[in-house]
Amino acid sequence: MIRRKLLKTFSFRLALWYVGLFAAATAVVFAVIWWAAVTFMMRQTDDLIESEIWTLADQYDERGLGALSLQISSRQRNEVSRSTIYLLVDRDFHYLAGNMREWPPSIVPQGYPEWRTITVTTEGDSKKLTARVRIVTLPGRIHLLVGRELSDLLRARAVMAQGMAAGLFAMVIMGLIFAGIITRKFLGRLERVNQTSKQIMGGALERRIPVSGRGDEFDVLAQNLNNMLDRIGELVATVRQVSDNIAHDLRSPLTRLRSRLELALLETPDPASQRLAMEEAIGQAESIIVTFNALLTIAQAEASASRSALAQLPFSQLVLDAAELYEPLAEDKRISLTVNVADGLTIKGNKPLLSQAVANLLDNAVKYTPEDGSIYIMAASSPGNVPGILLTVADSGPGIPPEERENVLRRFYRLDQSRGAPGSGLGLSLVAAVARLHNATLTLSDNAPGLCVRLFFPS
Repeated sequence: MIRRKLLKTFSFRLALWYVGLFAAATAVVFAVIWWAAVTFMMRQTDDLIESEIWTLADQYDERGLGALSLQISSRQRNEVSRSTIYLLVDRDFHYLAGNMREWPPSIVPQGYPEWRTITVTTEGDSKKLTARVRIVTLPGRIHLLVGRELSDLLRARAVMAQGMAAGLFAMVIMGLIFAGIITRKFLGRLERVNQTSKQIMGGALERRIPVSGRGDEFDVLAQNLNNMLDRIGELVATVRQVSDNIAHDLRSPLTRLRSRLELALLETPDPASQRLAMEEAIGQAESIIVTFNALLTIAQAEASASRSALAQLPFSQLVLDAAELYEPLAEDKRISLTVNVADGLTIKGNKPLLSQAVANLLDNAVKYTPEDGSIYIMAASSPGNVPGILLTVADSGPGIPPEERENVLRRFYRLDQSRGAPGSGLGLSLVAAVARLHNATLTLSDNAPGLCVRLFFPS
């Protein structure tokens, strides 16, 4: 079962391809080395034969046939390796000198020097040998044959071929073994991913893919998948929480809307009371619509598709426009509104969402700051080492306790002191979603008294 599964894996097939390619390349390299070595040895043999035969030919030219015969006899007696072949015959191929007794019948001298590879039997040796020979015809139709038997060269060639074949075979076997080992390790880690995935699909959403800690590609993949699972878990929890909050927070206005409409039906027909009932119903419906619009805006901010809508926009003007919009509301509560916005600030972002986020911060500040309080708005380049834009909205209201600052970023979450104020608890949730979309950092801190909200947009 494991072997069959191993053979079906892409990693094992890929390893086989690599082994095959490497084996083919190695075979080509071995063949080139073998050919070069054999060619070198053969050329060296030819050079020895060439030197020997022309030395003997010069001896014949200078001192005649008798001296040549004596020279050949002397050379064959002094030949230590006994690998050199000599044969001197007359025009009728009668033996004159050498360690071969008969002229090879397969060779017919053409009158010019020629190379042959033949099978010979030398004097004193009954076994047949393969030899490389050179034939020349001397003046007077005297034929001279000089050669060297190739048994050493053939043995060396065979040994080289066998060694290279054995090396190639061993390389293929080792490649297959290592391919199996690597594939097993690969399958082991992949199987852990599959098992974890099956457990998660079975409902164990808290399960995560194990990370070896070596920092390799599998660890990077596992970490990315774990981060993805964490994000999916957060979204699932958020959806569950939103569903519960919608059911809880919208039940009351829907119940009041239904009750008011039922009372209007039971009351005596009176234009004034019916108009009042319709106005109250419209107000309740408007509150529900505002809540759903806020949810849709948060969903848009959290959607990855919204990143494609980011464009360069004047951030300074965006903050000034929001401050101008809320200035009359602040004046009605005698709130001191201080605006300090640097000129020429630009940011790459989604203008409607950024405008809504800044408006939500100012709306919360005006809503929760008491009369004769103060609100401070500042937008400037970051004074720190990391370049970017810092937006600060600080008020003198009741503030948010440190233990609640994470909770207020959740949808529909409202502090106890905020229950009586109008709103749905989605303002800071939208700001947090817009911050995530723009890779910004949202920080809530104490303004002593009041709340200080900072949004840092990195460049």
